[in-house]
Amino acid sequence: MSMVERGRIGAAFGQARDYDRHARVQRKVAEALADRIAALTLPQRPRILEIGCGTGFLTQAMMDRGIDGDWLITDIAPAMVERCRERLGEGPDRRFAVLDGEYDIPADGGFDLICSSLAMQWFDHHAEGLSRMLDALAQGGHCLFATLGQGTFAEWQAAHEAEGLPVGTRQFPPVAELGAALPDRQAGPVEIEHHVEHHASAIDFLRALKAIGARTPSTGHAPLSAAQMRRVMAHFDASGPAVTYEVVFGHYQRPE
Repeated sequence: MSMVERGRIGAAFGQARDYDRHARVQRKVAEALADRIAALTLPQRPRILEIGCGTGFLTQAMMDRGIDGDWLITDIAPAMVERCRERLGEGPDRRFAVLDGEYDIPADGGFDLICSSLAMQWFDHHAEGLSRMLDALAQGGHCLFATLGQGTFAEWQAAHEAEGLPVGTRQFPPVAELGAALPDRQAGPVEIEHHVEHHASAIDFLRALKAIGARTPSTGHAPLSAAQMRRVMAHFDASGPAVTYEVVFGHYQRPE
């Protein structure tokens, strides 16, 4: 993915002013990830890096569970960083920064915890991105994340396939690929949850994607004609306008 495309993704999320109202699945996933993090044994004042903070769902959920420490809260979209800052407020142990979480993590970060909720699906290369994240951990540090798997939006993909047309939504990696990444450092099994979100229609689904900043097409996709899109939408509506999010939870640990 080029820097221009990464900029487009960041801009799309930054312009998603109605994100909180439409991001129902994102909120649920952040709560589930926060529960997993709360079950860890961390140092008394852990150094924490959050990648892809968005408007602050995961950060808030972790703080609600009493997880405290020296925070570096980041996102690739400057507007999202500001909205998270507005939600949580700054403090001596809570810093905010614009950061590309795949490429720009400080290798000698010494973090006790690196966490990310539904941001890594935008990475170019999951294994390489995970490797950089683990390199930034202190010895014994944990990396917990939630990302999207290949089965996400299967119903929307099926509507395109039924019409013999290419789908423009981003293609996510299969669960087997995520589970195989860096197996020597994995602390727990990859876990999968499926969340089904119902919509009134295909138009409602597309509007919801735009509202959360997730309508940036896959690289090289040529937009469908209006007639082609109407055929896809009609097929989607006839099948019952709902989409599945295949959410993959991973937990890796740097050896002591």
